[in-house]
Amino acid sequence: MNALNTPAGLLRLPAFFPDATYGAIRAGSFDDVEAAGLSGCEMNSYHLMTKPGAKLVKQLGGLHGFTGYRGHILTDSGGFQLYSLIRENPDYGEIRDKEIIFRPDRGSEKLTFTPEKCIQAQFQYGSDIMMALDMCTHPDDPDDVQRMSVERTVRWGRRCRDEFDKLAKRMPVKPRLFGIVQGGSDPALRMECGRRLEEIGFDGYGFGGWPLDAQGNFRGDILKMAADAMPDGKVKYAMGLGRPEEIVKCVEMGYTLFDCVIPTREARHGRLYTFLPGMDTPQGVRRADGKFYRFHYVMDEAHRRDGRPVDEGCDCALCRGHSRAYLHHLTKVGDPYAQRLATAHNLRFYGRLMELLREDAT
Repeated sequence: MNALNTPAGLLRLPAFFPDATYGAIRAGSFDDVEAAGLSGCEMNSYHLMTKPGAKLVKQLGGLHGFTGYRGHILTDSGGFQLYSLIRENPDYGEIRDKEIIFRPDRGSEKLTFTPEKCIQAQFQYGSDIMMALDMCTHPDDPDDVQRMSVERTVRWGRRCRDEFDKLAKRMPVKPRLFGIVQGGSDPALRMECGRRLEEIGFDGYGFGGWPLDAQGNFRGDILKMAADAMPDGKVKYAMGLGRPEEIVKCVEMGYTLFDCVIPTREARHGRLYTFLPGMDTPQGVRRADGKFYRFHYVMDEAHRRDGRPVDEGCDCALCRGHSRAYLHHLTKVGDPYAQRLATAHNLRFYGRLMELLREDAT
């Protein structure tokens, strides 16, 4: 699948969505996203629900009106954040068969989060792509927890689908709804989850669970299981995946949509992505060893007198108009423009990467 229509227009695939968690690109802007050749952003349902609130966002024209961003907006369900907080500390609440009970202050006040409320909030946001509520797990969770996750994810997916169809019934251009495939590291359970979700019917399918092991290593085997369990001809979404070499591997598995905080976070810490010489080609990025890029460390002393751009082949605002020495200087004196330029550069690197992957797919 090389494209998806949403209310925001045609989304060409593969695509990468930078994370705009609270409705903003940290140290950057939506203009930087557009200039980078990236067509959409991921925004966080749970965090926006707490600040500023779904009702306020709706009153101000949904996320498009509230933020001024006109590209594709994907919102997650909020379930992953609630799961993570509850897993970290059970005082935050509990995950039940029919809903998630969450206590924001770990006290008596509680929030009841259901599949229906999850979809209702995303309609208030005016999202172009919505995610169904699922029950997340960790790869190390026992078999009975993985089975429970699949059962709840399928039931909640059905409820999300029903609520979505009810709310979208009279809309001339409907948003897209994605289900999430759970099943841990069990191939048969992943396949079962994918099959049952396909029977419900979704516009796309996301990878559910953790893509890393306890040591932080990339679990390509689990991602491959999930991709194989998703129906071909639909968008396959590697949620939260963002290292360049991981994206390339996942495209080979069939994934076509990605989101992550990595490019903007690395930029704020002075780590910029640059293509290795001659590697900014479709063939170059598919190197078997994944070594098609390197980091430019902004504060390395070697850059203090270097008049060259960070990347000769890049057309971002930083590389077009400023030198390595200037960025080093801005960072050293703490000027916020340094982070803006660095963020624009990393976003453009990801935009170039996706262009190369799309070119290779044609």
